[in-house]
Amino acid sequence: MTDIDPQSAALRPQSTDAAAPLLIQLEGISKVFGGVKALQDVRFDIAPGEVLCLAGENGCGKSTLIKIISGVYQPEAGGTMLFDGKPMDKLTPGLARSLGIQVIWQDLALFPEMSVAENIAFEQNLGARPRLVDYGRIRQIAGRMLDRLGVAIDLEKPVRELSIAQRQMVAICRALVADARLVFMDEPTASLSKGETDALLVIVRRLASEGIAVVFVSHRLAEVLDVCSRVTVLRDGRYVGTYPTKGMTQTRLTELMTGRNFDQSVRAADRSAAPAVLSVEGLGREGDYAEIDLVVRRGEVVGLTGRLGAGRTELALSLFGMTRPDRGTIRLGGEVTDFRSNRDAIRAGIAYVSEDRLSLGLVQPQSIADNIALPVLGKLVDALGLLSKRRKAALVDDWIRQLAVKIGAPEHAVSTLSGGNQQRIVLAKWLATEPKVLILDSPTVGVDVGARAGIFEIVHRLAEAGMAILLISDEIPEVYYNSDRILHMRDGRIIADYVPGRDDIDAIEEAVHA
Repeated sequence: MTDIDPQSAALRPQSTDAAAPLLIQLEGISKVFGGVKALQDVRFDIAPGEVLCLAGENGCGKSTLIKIISGVYQPEAGGTMLFDGKPMDKLTPGLARSLGIQVIWQDLALFPEMSVAENIAFEQNLGARPRLVDYGRIRQIAGRMLDRLGVAIDLEKPVRELSIAQRQMVAICRALVADARLVFMDEPTASLSKGETDALLVIVRRLASEGIAVVFVSHRLAEVLDVCSRVTVLRDGRYVGTYPTKGMTQTRLTELMTGRNFDQSVRAADRSAAPAVLSVEGLGREGDYAEIDLVVRRGEVVGLTGRLGAGRTELALSLFGMTRPDRGTIRLGGEVTDFRSNRDAIRAGIAYVSEDRLSLGLVQPQSIADNIALPVLGKLVDALGLLSKRRKAALVDDWIRQLAVKIGAPEHAVSTLSGGNQQRIVLAKWLATEPKVLILDSPTVGVDVGARAGIFEIVHRLAEAGMAILLISDEIPEVYYNSDRILHMRDGRIIADYVPGRDDIDAIEEAVHA
């Protein structure tokens, strides 16, 4: 990695058309929290019907800017905010909503026990006087919004029973009910399959065709370049520039976001002579996967890819002892294993980094130190059987140093960390168990591009030290540039294998998404 100059000729921003009418325009926006400059002299503008990307690494100030525009935070004195050419002073969340500014956060902020119709029509009842609920009107409003998007969802179904993609549609409909003119979408595709993502992008284009401005926040750079006309880049709270996406590449955008050049070269090596650490033969579990054969060797990174629903996570859960296969064998170091629980798998030397970091990977309210030490508490007791604070502190300090985790203090809640640093804590937690096999299930979900590179540097370092790694991801570039071999899973079966460098990345993407 090398530093770059964002204002070099090849990367110089291009201003928007001065004649184009702007829906919102910000100049000189700054925000300070306790002496820390979260934003400094930031610019932002968007026109009606435009789809614009707000890009930057975690912690660059994207969320702070969104909260200023939606009235949650007040900017420092000296900046200007115009909406339809008129000043927006002392903006509040209520005033922002009345102007048509809507934010769809990554967690969607829906009510899981309420019906689809109730969630969609919720905005209609904000601030209203108490009255009897008119469920017929609620269903009518919700049905009209879904028809507007061309989406069919059961209005009576509780939101908790919907897929992530369906919940996205409910959140969009709720914004439309509030007469949205500007919609921020925060990581809307982070948990969607390729097909679901394509369907969402169709909806985004439909909103733009109706004159609604959409701000797209995503770490998936390919879809950003596909759906957006311009991209505004922030770095370390500062405005880098606004650039047309026409002619922009993922590599250039990554450079703008991070100020660094990243090595996108194939790292695949032939590990066939290395001893097998994990081997699976004829493994099957009714309804999840069937006839799985795979080998992961010492020092090897094996990529496992395929669409969501292919059975990848279900296979990983069986390898980690969370579910039991119906047939087939799992061998670890050549010996047949029969895991009855994840405790058995951990004792045998298998670690599993779940795709759901927030609820399964970490205990969010607990401290950074407690999360790292959790799987190995038995190794940290003293002669009296009590937890040794000294041993715990030494373990935590060692892994924070080894993985270069950026923290305030080990006693701080793990929820205070950025997505990339949280993922490093998950890695630290499992590496502390000294595993022979590391299963990484979508390890970069919700992690920005710079942090992703750091995580994969750790992965390669572990492989070089001899660890066997199974890397699961539906993002083909991730497995292509970080694996020695790639296995393609579909409908619960492994249907093909590829070697990066020998096989073309575009051909692999086409096969996986066919």
